[in-house]
Amino acid sequence: MRWIKQIYDCFHAYKQWFLMLMATSLLFSFLAWLAYPETFKVLVGLMIVFTLAMISLSVFIIIRKQKIIEAAFQDFLLEPNEVNEERLCHVSPKTHWSFIRRMGSVIRSYQSELQEQVIELTEYENYIEGWVHEIKKPLSLMTLLLDNRSDEMSPLVRQRMLHIRDQMLGDVERILYFARLGAAHKDYIFESINLLAFCKQTMEDHQTLLDESGFQIQFIGEEMEIVSDRKGLAFILEQIIANSTKYVAQNQGNPILKFEMVYDEVSDQTILHIRDNGPGVYEEDLPFIFDKGFTGGRGTYTRQATGMGLFLVSKMAYDLAIQLDAKSELGSGVVISLIFPNVKQ
Repeated sequence: MRWIKQIYDCFHAYKQWFLMLMATSLLFSFLAWLAYPETFKVLVGLMIVFTLAMISLSVFIIIRKQKIIEAAFQDFLLEPNEVNEERLCHVSPKTHWSFIRRMGSVIRSYQSELQEQVIELTEYENYIEGWVHEIKKPLSLMTLLLDNRSDEMSPLVRQRMLHIRDQMLGDVERILYFARLGAAHKDYIFESINLLAFCKQTMEDHQTLLDESGFQIQFIGEEMEIVSDRKGLAFILEQIIANSTKYVAQNQGNPILKFEMVYDEVSDQTILHIRDNGPGVYEEDLPFIFDKGFTGGRGTYTRQATGMGLFLVSKMAYDLAIQLDAKSELGSGVVISLIFPNVKQ
């Protein structure tokens, strides 16, 4: 079937020349009929055979030439250097040489610019990762000071300092996870996790953020076992907690964060609903809250957003095969659901 398509493409590309050849044969056939009526049939037969032979030979030569040009063009696209450019010119019609050379010059120029941008981006990523590791040193020193000199500061000052430290640690973790998104190898370790206990432990690790905003934590449901990566799942929970604490409504009297464990018998899946009673999200903003850089049109929930926290959550959830779902009513908070895959052990 492939050679039939090649012949068809050849006829379609050079149809005007084949039509001219056939028209010429018809003309000479007519002239032969006028000049030699007694030998007309013999002459017409010879003309038909000659015409078919010429068409067949032309098709063969054209297809062979096209294969050579295609191979040279593919090499040129893979590596548009001057050697491959000249090779392509050598096998192409001379009328195309100026276009090929112009195309090669433009492609090499774009490649050079792209290479410079890649180098700059790599240097920037290396700088950011180096800065992140350097900033961990003063944060560790700050933690040591808060642990060993807590008696020298008032409880309020210590709580504020812990809150600031945890916020900085959260920002550093976001930068690191963002840098790892494009990594070819990701060191996930999937293991059995008791979901309720894991949520409680994560809340304890971020108690200062919750205390600063006055959040009450509620756990609903029984213990359930899932299979996931501890660090990745902790990062997802941390970002959702950070969103709830960051966008708590001003002067909100009783902020609540609920963790509800549910088992869906129909889909045979474990679901974790994380619900707050904050300002909520406008209906038109809700489908886009996991998009990169989306900060919302007018919703109170996203007024101070950078659009990165929930974007990173969606990326991490994708890596861990966790489905995300979000529901909200304006003034009634947000519910983010984590639907864990059903893993047979």
